Amino acid sequence: MKQKLIAVLYLTSLLGLPFAQAQEVKEEAAKEEVSEVVNLEKFVITGSRSLPRSVTESMVPIDLITGSDLGNQGDTDLSNLIRNTVPSYAVNAQPISDASTIVRPANLRGLAPDHTLVLVNNKRRHRAAVIYWLGNGVADGAQGPDISAIPSIAIKQVEVLRDGAAAQYGSDAIAGVMNFMLLDHNHGGTLEARYGQYYAGDGKGYNVAGNIGVPLGSRGFANFSFEYGASDPTSRSVQRNDAAAVIAAGNTNVANPAQIWGSPEIRDDMKLFLNLGAKLSEAVEFYGHANYVSKEVEGGFYFRNPNTRSGVFSNDGGATLLIADLNTSNALVPPVVTITNNVPDPVALAIVRASSEFFSFQEMFPGGFTPRFGGNVDDYAVLGGLKGKLANGLEWDISASTGYNKVHFFINNTVNASLGPNTPTNFDPGAYIQEETNVNLDLSLPIGDHTTLAGGVEFRDETFEIQVGQIESYVIGPLAAQGFSSASNGFPGFSDIAQGKWSRKNVAAYLDGEKKFTPAWTAGVAIRWEDFDDFGSTVNGKISSRFEINKQFALRGSFNTGFRAPTPGQSNAFNVSTQFDLVRRELVNNGTIPSTHPVAMLRGGKPLDAEQSVNFSFGTIFEVNSIKFAVDYFSISVKDRLAVSQNFSLTQPEINALVASGITSAANLQNFRFFTNDFETRTSGVDFVAAHSIAQFGGRTEFNLAFNYTSTSVTKFNPATLDAGRIRQLESALPSTRYSITANHFNKPWRLLARFSYYSDWYDSEDGRDYKGKFVVDAEAAYKLGKNITLIAGVQNILDQTPDVNPDAAAGVGNKYSQFSPFGFNGGFMYTRVKWEF
Repeated sequence: MKQKLIAVLYLTSLLGLPFAQAQEVKEEAAKEEVSEVVNLEKFVITGSRSLPRSVTESMVPIDLITGSDLGNQGDTDLSNLIRNTVPSYAVNAQPISDASTIVRPANLRGLAPDHTLVLVNNKRRHRAAVIYWLGNGVADGAQGPDISAIPSIAIKQVEVLRDGAAAQYGSDAIAGVMNFMLLDHNHGGTLEARYGQYYAGDGKGYNVAGNIGVPLGSRGFANFSFEYGASDPTSRSVQRNDAAAVIAAGNTNVANPAQIWGSPEIRDDMKLFLNLGAKLSEAVEFYGHANYVSKEVEGGFYFRNPNTRSGVFSNDGGATLLIADLNTSNALVPPVVTITNNVPDPVALAIVRASSEFFSFQEMFPGGFTPRFGGNVDDYAVLGGLKGKLANGLEWDISASTGYNKVHFFINNTVNASLGPNTPTNFDPGAYIQEETNVNLDLSLPIGDHTTLAGGVEFRDETFEIQVGQIESYVIGPLAAQGFSSASNGFPGFSDIAQGKWSRKNVAAYLDGEKKFTPAWTAGVAIRWEDFDDFGSTVNGKISSRFEINKQFALRGSFNTGFRAPTPGQSNAFNVSTQFDLVRRELVNNGTIPSTHPVAMLRGGKPLDAEQSVNFSFGTIFEVNSIKFAVDYFSISVKDRLAVSQNFSLTQPEINALVASGITSAANLQNFRFFTNDFETRTSGVDFVAAHSIAQFGGRTEFNLAFNYTSTSVTKFNPATLDAGRIRQLESALPSTRYSITANHFNKPWRLLARFSYYSDWYDSEDGRDYKGKFVVDAEAAYKLGKNITLIAGVQNILDQTPDVNPDAAAGVGNKYSQFSPFGFNGGFMYTRVKWEF
């Protein structure tokens, strides 16, 4: 029975929450209407332990997204909402991507999902249990937090620090930091309902969300948010040629389309968040937050052709059916069932069907089968702390937290072929679990009005666990010796030998200083020592500065070193995935094994080490005729970068060794890969943002431009573990250029929004081709009825833009569009919302 936590204690900032300010706007309008996607004036606290400052006063580039920015969009998935507003942030649908379908990978500045540190109210958010085994190259093997678990209605603002910050916050902050600040109102609330669907008529989805704030005692608050919803799957598929040929030959049991490419179905998506705070005395405050999240996600897998699927229906490419001999003690020999023009020999097949001695999986699945894969997600976090200020001005903050994420997998409509007619068709393959504990002590001492010294210590304990699946999901059945595949076909279960629990502890200490030398010049320095019980110690530093030439022009820059330690999951987990091989033009089983497994070590595998980075950024902030601009160049070099290797073919002795170690599905593996630190990359680019607000048409219009160009190159690699295919994925899978132009017009009782977004070319490793860039237009209109109710209607992708059609869709696996499209492949989505504020 699910343990549903309702109380999670959370730590706000060492220096207090920021107070947003809207220039020359009445308080009521500020609460109801102000929305600046690229806000250059509001206060932020991420990236500094000094006093809160505006985005333009920061020494490093920061994007600020307010709660109203998130609310003025038709989506509710927080990952999509951030993609719409931060051009350097990328996330896309994952239609047939194993566990990546359940927790989608996201990328900041062209790096892997776990190169970005995620904070909630300035404190580290725990990872998801999912390791992205399939992520179009850049995300392959990464393990990061699940941002979509945070309900957008709970957000006060999001601060995206686009700069390395490992010296300040610790491991993972190579690409930057995303800090989600929760609402802290002690009164009032909002209820909202949303319904929408795609132009194609599918993907219907609804969400009901709410937020309420109440006093906690006489000097505190309790702010509660919830969201509940579901969405139907989509299909953007064409019928595969091989499936069409089987139907044309008279087999009416094959579905049309045989294989679905589309967004998965999401059921019972529930998110609960609680944010707390109270003054215990004039000098001491209590704070905390908690969350509980659960959902079920289900999507399709690859079609298993009833005449050709190896290990199930045939072992010679469809020349003959694979026939099982269920009674090897007798002298009967199974008949040879030849296949001619997609039709099995009806006479020989009739003999098989009539006999209890023989068996073909065409008896169970005459039209083949397409597995259905998914998982049930449970996520909770609890954080609590105390902070205060001593008489000498020293501010202290102590907190403790725990986080838990479990993904319990399931796969249905498939077989363990080695069990023959006794196989189940629904399987429990087991689960991944991620648990984390953090304890922090932070100190800060203002010295005069212009200097701040800070320091602190941190303890973290991280655990990854693999739970065993049902025995039928991994067992090698009696028919394996006759060439039938073992384990649940498509996603093999975790065996009792492969299950395990791996932990890592680390301690850290940091010092941070910031000084305003003159009214025009501010500089900061940070240094951090961190020690891991499995990787040893690392020391990293950062210097940053800002110089104001005049009121309209300033320069800023930073230089820092960073690191990211491999997770216990990356060091120990394994996975088997079924993928379409572009060369063989067939499905193959590819395995990912620990780098220290004896088989991996034969091909260059070795114990993993921490990644090391060097970050440099330089930028300007300037104002021309009341239009504010910010331009920043960045360069991120990563040494000992961690990712999965190329695929290696298995020899029979290697297969035997893998089976003996508990990877029973290795009996049917064609390839394997492992984690490696064998390459280096350089990622560089430019961010440009601009904001302008003017009075027109009886109201006010806010214009925002956000542009990002990012390029990644592999500068050094080991050709024994990284081939040209993996390099191309790392360099070209994400669009190099992305920009958006947003106009928000406010004229009571109306609010009108229009957004133009552009995504440049990208490489699809599954299709083996490049796709051309596209633009997307979004629009929304809101009308306020009285003081409390707002009616909203809008369209995402109003022009129904889709990627270019995949010319090999029918000849391949039926995906009409690129599955890795950076803006999605479902086309236009229309929605309505109603919001009640009280």
